Amino acid sequence: MGDMGELVGLLGEQYVITGAETEPYTVDWRGRYSGAAMAVVRPGSVQQLAGVVKWCAERKIPMVPQGGNTGLCGGATPDSSGCAVLVSLTRLNAIRQIDTENDTMVVEAGCILQSVQQAARDAGRLFPLSLAAEGSCTVGGNLATNAGGTQVLRYGNARDLVLGLEVVTPQGEIWNGLRGLRKDNTGYDLRTLYIGSEGTLGFITAATLKLFPLPVAQCTALLALDSIQDAVAVLAAARKGFAASLTGFELIAANCLDGVIRHDPGQRIPFEGESAKRPWFALLELSDSESETHARERFEAVIGECIEQGLIADAVIAENVGQSRALWHLRESIPLAEKSFGKSVKHDISIPASRMADFVETTNAALQARFPGVEHVIFGHLGDGNLHYNVAPGTACTEQELLAKQSEIHGIVHDRVHAYQGSISAEHGVGQLKRDYLPRYKDPVELALMRRIKSALDPDGLMNPGKVL
Repeated sequence: MGDMGELVGLLGEQYVITGAETEPYTVDWRGRYSGAAMAVVRPGSVQQLAGVVKWCAERKIPMVPQGGNTGLCGGATPDSSGCAVLVSLTRLNAIRQIDTENDTMVVEAGCILQSVQQAARDAGRLFPLSLAAEGSCTVGGNLATNAGGTQVLRYGNARDLVLGLEVVTPQGEIWNGLRGLRKDNTGYDLRTLYIGSEGTLGFITAATLKLFPLPVAQCTALLALDSIQDAVAVLAAARKGFAASLTGFELIAANCLDGVIRHDPGQRIPFEGESAKRPWFALLELSDSESETHARERFEAVIGECIEQGLIADAVIAENVGQSRALWHLRESIPLAEKSFGKSVKHDISIPASRMADFVETTNAALQARFPGVEHVIFGHLGDGNLHYNVAPGTACTEQELLAKQSEIHGIVHDRVHAYQGSISAEHGVGQLKRDYLPRYKDPVELALMRRIKSALDPDGLMNPGKVL
């Protein structure tokens, strides 16, 4: 084992993985990226991790952090050189503290998001970060990519849900910044720097998270719509009518729901006749802190007004928790159901809501002009301007032919995103997938500042090389 024996001595033989057993760690969730690792190490404490980092730093060995390996941009996959040590943080999975008087909880990076949600619920509180991979993604990965999800509209992205961090630097130092303070103006906000840095500046090992009161009542509805413009108008009415109680507003193209039914015939679209044939749907949710009656009255009033104005063609309001979960299950099944369309070229973009309808119409037209017959698979979090704008083979070509055109498709979509003053990465991060596009769309001064930060914190370039920059 040579030098590797020191790692074995530090972690234990079962937590230093080499050879063929590393393969499950070196392929990304979508199967688009694969690499190789000198070893996969699984530290069981922050001190062990710091020891691993010092060992790698002394030998100038690159390090690739990994959580639940559910990322969508290849950000946790090593390159093919086999020179890097892949550091899996899943053993750092303790919930260290829950403070209901301060409405905070301290959790380690390897905690599964769903476990954190449940621990908060057991304490009578809400941790609102919620996304499709919550049963397997980890908090560290969520913070490294500044994950969004379905409740950003009310509670914000991951960055907005964190008060403090614990970080191991690229030199193996441990920064304890876990103070659960909502006000702390004592210099640079390092917390916001590490969140969203995708493991390129250091290892996030623990975080102090914000907790919220559990809602007294929730109302959920699926709306049938004739256009995105109508959806934007309904969103405006919901913002006005519900204010801070508006929790979710998800836009769904009709073919996405068709794909869910193809993928899982046990689910059903709760509309019949002409309503079931509408081109767009929206999932609307209100969380109320007063009472079920108060929530229902507000909810039905806003929906009723929108129906009268011709903005909503039809609406199905959940009558109980089971029906609400069934509606959300339709929405949350879309990423898996995308397989029924064939492998697609995916985009995670953000556009001002006011320009969303025009963006979709003109971008669809541009793609059809260049690749007649491709299918547009569009859904996302309209409430915060985040769209998952995906392009499937349709009748235009085979999967392989479509993927061969991926760069050109990305170019068309990203150019239009830029023209509409949007972002080419809303919540999935940059990773490897979008790294080479950044110089085209990022302000050159901004990109230069990012490079300076990287150089200052990681001068040897050992942290997750080849990602983001």
